[in-house]
Amino acid sequence: MQRKLDVVLDSVKRLQRMGATSNLVNLLQKQHPADLAQLFSELPDKERHSAFSLLAERNSKLAMEGLSELGPEAGAALLAERSAEEIVKLTQELPSDDAAAIIDYLPEELSAAVLELIQKRPAGADVGELLEYAEQTAGRIMNPKVFALAEDMTAGEAITALQGSRDVEVVFYLYVIDARRHLVGVVSLRRLLLVSPTTPLKRIMTTDIISVRVDMDQEEVARQVASYNLLAIPVVDEENKLVGVITVDDVIDVIKDEATEDVYRLAGVATDDRVFARASESLRKRVPWLQVNLFTAFVAASVVAVFEGTIRNATALAVFMPVVAGMGGNAATQTLTVIVRGIALGELTWANTRKALLKEAVVGLGNGLSCGVVAALVVWAWKGDPWLGGILLGAMLINMFVAATAGTLIPLGLRALKVDPALASSVFITTLTDVFGFFSFLGLGTLFLRFLHKPG
Repeated sequence: MQRKLDVVLDSVKRLQRMGATSNLVNLLQKQHPADLAQLFSELPDKERHSAFSLLAERNSKLAMEGLSELGPEAGAALLAERSAEEIVKLTQELPSDDAAAIIDYLPEELSAAVLELIQKRPAGADVGELLEYAEQTAGRIMNPKVFALAEDMTAGEAITALQGSRDVEVVFYLYVIDARRHLVGVVSLRRLLLVSPTTPLKRIMTTDIISVRVDMDQEEVARQVASYNLLAIPVVDEENKLVGVITVDDVIDVIKDEATEDVYRLAGVATDDRVFARASESLRKRVPWLQVNLFTAFVAASVVAVFEGTIRNATALAVFMPVVAGMGGNAATQTLTVIVRGIALGELTWANTRKALLKEAVVGLGNGLSCGVVAALVVWAWKGDPWLGGILLGAMLINMFVAATAGTLIPLGLRALKVDPALASSVFITTLTDVFGFFSFLGLGTLFLRFLHKPG
């Protein structure tokens, strides 16, 4: 598949250079929206805008489907140079939730102008309503066009209503509502087709419904869909009235976005930094975080400065300082990754925190012992000094224990303070492992200095 896309990409670039617009349009129109999105993402800015504009003139529906697959931020960038009227016309080709996501990423003035025009149209109210919900909530990502049936219908009437519905995007389940639109049940398509047409929906519907509130965080929505193996999940308001549906394709996008966000934040990288972003943009986004780390590096350096006298009398200690700090940092990253994932997936709660902390502490001591023994033997063989090897073993035991406990407690503490653990944990962990690593190694070196081989 990737080979095919590479061939298509080369063909697109060649046709653009030749100015063969008809052939280029024909080639683009043969692509799946997901493949179009990948083509758009790999084209340089100028060629990307040119290809999208050309396709939008000939097949606006396919062009917007490809843009939607590209993601709301990148999609908005392709539309940002157009007028509000053009954007309104193009976004009509998309479901309300996809259109709302793209409009939200437009420049503020343009977004307001587009929204004002959309709300003047009979079918435009849905987009405005979605944008009223908070970001990253169920209300923001739901599709308000949900197929629902009255509870007093029969199976035959339900099938007739379904056959006559033309404006519903996807129907995985049939949701049953009462006269005031409260969600009261759900019926599977299979169940509906297997019963007699005269069977009331009340008799075949399931009343044990899994639903989400409009204000629920999108990560929790994704967990619900994954936990219960659902293809779609209904969204209700505070009065339990059915207001929309979230389908599995939207959930996959949420999982992808949240995973990307967590990985980026663990590394201290802005969530909108990309492989082919301009160097100046990446520099602007990365430097502030690196400067924070620079400050913490000086904190660790100040610890080393306290033991300058020890290092002068046993210079071999300086050689192995990076081993202690580096191994502690690596162990902390392992713990931090597991703990942040557990928090993100809802596996780690306050009730089982003690169990997780105990387990990670044992793992930390085990890591420190196994790696420390190997390191001590290497140092003994290399420098001929068993005391230096023993000091390294002790320091690694201490630092890996600190790494494991801090890697567990810090993200939990940040979560309690309503701070994203993935965003702020790494800088604290790095500082702690460096400080404790240097302090334990040089502190033990000071205690046993008289036993170490002296320089010269």
